[in-house]
Amino acid sequence: MDAEAAKLLAAGIAGGLGMLGPGIGIGILGAGALNAIGRNPEARGPILTNMILAIAFAEALGIYALVVAILLALVV
Repeated sequence: MDAEAAKLLAAGIAGGLGMLGPGIGIGILGAGALNAIGRNPEARGPILTNMILAIAFAEALGIYALVVAILLALVV
């Protein structure tokens, strides 16, 4: 395996694994929020606000993983 292939493999693994965690986390957040709204419909507003904030933080981690993958593929 030459250096270029190893670099692209590392970028793919970094991007894939780095985005897997936030994807699972967002799914768990959505399921938990829907479960909480189902149990207490009156608290819909605060639950959705907190869910959207937590999803934004989880999505930021996925974007960081994408940036690292792009840097690995193009710069290193």
